[in-house]
Amino acid sequence: MAGKKREIQLQAVINNQSLWDEMLQNKGLTVIDVYQAWCGPCKAMQTLFRKLKNELNEDEILHFVVAEADSIVTLQPFRDKCEPIFLFSVNGKIVAKINGANAPLVNKKIVDLVNEERKIAAGEMVRPQYNEILLADSDTEDTGEASSENFEQLYSIAIIKPEAVITGKTVEIKQKIINAGFVIEAEAKRVLTEEQVRDFYSRIADQPDFEDFVPLMTNGLSYILVISQGNKQEPPWEETVANPESELEPSEGQHEMTTPTVMEKKWDSLQDYIERQHLSQFCDIEENIANVNMFIDIFFPDFKSITSIKLERIMALLRPDLFKKKKEDVLNIIQDEGFKILMQRQIVLSEEEAQTLCKEYKNEDYFENLIENMTSGTSLALVLLRDNGLQHWKKLIGPNTVEEAKEYLPESLCVQFAMESLPINQLYGSVSLEAAEREIQYFFPPQNTLGLIKPHVTQEQREEIFDLIKEAGFEITQMKEMLLTEDQADKIYFKIKKKDFYKDVLEILSEGPSLVMVLTKWNAIADWRRLIGPVDPDEGKLLSPDSIRAKYGKSVLRNAVHGSSTVHEAMETINKMFEEAVPENPEQN
Repeated sequence: MAGKKREIQLQAVINNQSLWDEMLQNKGLTVIDVYQAWCGPCKAMQTLFRKLKNELNEDEILHFVVAEADSIVTLQPFRDKCEPIFLFSVNGKIVAKINGANAPLVNKKIVDLVNEERKIAAGEMVRPQYNEILLADSDTEDTGEASSENFEQLYSIAIIKPEAVITGKTVEIKQKIINAGFVIEAEAKRVLTEEQVRDFYSRIADQPDFEDFVPLMTNGLSYILVISQGNKQEPPWEETVANPESELEPSEGQHEMTTPTVMEKKWDSLQDYIERQHLSQFCDIEENIANVNMFIDIFFPDFKSITSIKLERIMALLRPDLFKKKKEDVLNIIQDEGFKILMQRQIVLSEEEAQTLCKEYKNEDYFENLIENMTSGTSLALVLLRDNGLQHWKKLIGPNTVEEAKEYLPESLCVQFAMESLPINQLYGSVSLEAAEREIQYFFPPQNTLGLIKPHVTQEQREEIFDLIKEAGFEITQMKEMLLTEDQADKIYFKIKKKDFYKDVLEILSEGPSLVMVLTKWNAIADWRRLIGPVDPDEGKLLSPDSIRAKYGKSVLRNAVHGSSTVHEAMETINKMFEEAVPENPEQN
């Protein structure tokens, strides 16, 4: 009896440098699944590869291989990565890279490149001049623990002064730094202590006006930036998913995202660039290796350990049917997958919003039913944060349609939560990080509120309150330290200035400097009131023990913090307290 015919191996195995070099001699297109020894090749994509191999029927120009990063020197930069990586080699030249098991995108890239090879072979087109992907870059290659010498040489520290912050020059300065080819690796906003000012500016401590300069640097909010030189070379081409038509534009009055500008020149010295741009009066630079290292440890104690983490913020949405029937199941999976839910909002979409979010389905027969479904009930919009969040979310939810998901990613949430009502993915996710920021601005328009930290709060307690503010998702967009006179206190407490106890409030505020802040986030006014807790700290300890007043308040008058209670009050108070640069409040209603 004849034996069963042996199936031809789909993907050649490349597990050493010699086989890699030999593979690069292939003619045509080679699709390379780069994998780690501990997890193996990406099995989810093998069905797609087998399908393409049969449909395209191009044994001479289409090849599939799996390459073990652990044993191939060329693939060293991809070691210890947690997601699949697919490289595309055309006649031995790596011309494209796709991160993650994105089956539709990989499918499109293979078909496009094979069609190009067919046209080139038939003399219908000239071979394109591809930009080769550089797999190893000595300047950026991840070699595990970076030496302290390399670390020190990569970074500068910049301090944007309170004067620049209060007059609204921060965005302009940061954008100019980026446009010049530098990279802002980390930033922090804080009121500098006198000790920090004296340490950072020790080189000018002997100047006659230094003692007058110190209080100017401690009476308002400064921005501290960690800045690197960035890559010396043009970045290689890397495949991204983009669908500009499906990206929501901010509504009137909301901030638009800044469009990246192509840098014209790479500067060797940040200090030189700042001086030539006439920004040195607003921004001071430290480039001394030892001092940079010291100030990074002071201002960013976790910086060295988190520089390899790529935290990404994305927008996600549960469509009405899924929200109604399986909301808790989905939210549990989201958190189990390591996402942090920064914000969530229940919303009934308008027809225009639904059409914008669903434009990829506009040519389908069920498009009208889809729009009707999307506007018929409540959807849940989410802002999610995770390391490599964009690609992880795409892989988790799967393709746009249930049919595609069943074929390419049967374990995806698209299949798991498929509904009979519509043949589409019941979960939506941003197609790019740029789109995510626009969508977040649209669905979660930022709101400003005024916050006040009172004189009796110690410096240590202030720092702890700053941590609580950050953990709650607020951004401190303006801040200044000041001793509140009666006139200034009236601007904040104008609602109670005629009350009998107001003189006691003024007495408390006169005991020392207060910190006046503009706090920004979606739903900021209500969230800040919730975070600070009841007016009476004793009541707060019973009803809201984790609130700021419960933790740091001493009495009704010395209750640590204050906050605006309405949109009108917040806008009026901010306008009066920060007349030099009034932050816009996009959410007027």
